Amino acid sequence: MKLQTLVEFLEKIFPLELAESWDNVGLLIGDRRREIKRVLACLTIDRAVVDEAVATGVDCVVSHHPFPFRAAKRWTFDTTDGEILSKLMAAKIAVYSPHTAHDSAFFGINRQLAAGLGLRDVRPLIPGTIPASREALDGLEPSVADEVAQDFVPQDAKTSNAPLLGTGRIGRFEKPQTFAALIEQIKDMLQIPALLAVGDDRKPIRNVAIGCGAADDFVGNAVDAGADALLLGEARFHACLEARSRGLGLILAGHYATERFAACILADRIARKFPELSVKASAKESDPIRVV
Repeated sequence: MKLQTLVEFLEKIFPLELAESWDNVGLLIGDRRREIKRVLACLTIDRAVVDEAVATGVDCVVSHHPFPFRAAKRWTFDTTDGEILSKLMAAKIAVYSPHTAHDSAFFGINRQLAAGLGLRDVRPLIPGTIPASREALDGLEPSVADEVAQDFVPQDAKTSNAPLLGTGRIGRFEKPQTFAALIEQIKDMLQIPALLAVGDDRKPIRNVAIGCGAADDFVGNAVDAGADALLLGEARFHACLEARSRGLGLILAGHYATERFAACILADRIARKFPELSVKASAKESDPIRVV
């Protein structure tokens, strides 16, 4: 099939207008008219991923993080990015990145984290103005699609059947639990041995806000929305101080851990939508940070 067909699917489930203004999203490298047969999904394109893509004959890499992320004046083997770009171009491998459009999509990464925690009444932490579309459910496993489609069912005559999209997520537990219990639940959900936390282990938690990756700008929004805790990938020191001073529990589970799992979900989703493609998540990428 044509690369453009995959691009149209990705832009349907992750509308580019959801991306942050500073972001670099969409088709970043490649010829839309080219036939593709093999797709690799990953969190970030690095040397290991590009070598894997070349070795396995991949035609397109769908990378959550953009590559290139920023503009450059020259692309040579003198830099890591230059080396990677040269290899991708030589092998005619296309690159597509949904990044923050994926974060904020109807069933994007933040919503997936909320679902993993079993939160109810999930909604954007920072409401937007773009209505969700049922097309955003395309390619999902049927039972998952049926569950999230309930957001389109009016609860009363005044409720729209098209929820508005936005940034981050917030939801509630049916019954409050302690901050310590929430930490253990997140470690189990993300399959990580440890994380960083700010807050009192005994604090009762009912409302939880979520921002995958580097989203410490959400601290104020989380407090204003009535969150008891905020799950992030990473945060700056002063954001941690602000959270503590405002009584907000902060859980820093790692940038990689809060986003990498979504590459596997996306690979399955693309494969379900396009059975003619060979699709897999990268087997070579790994978290550059380790706990010692």
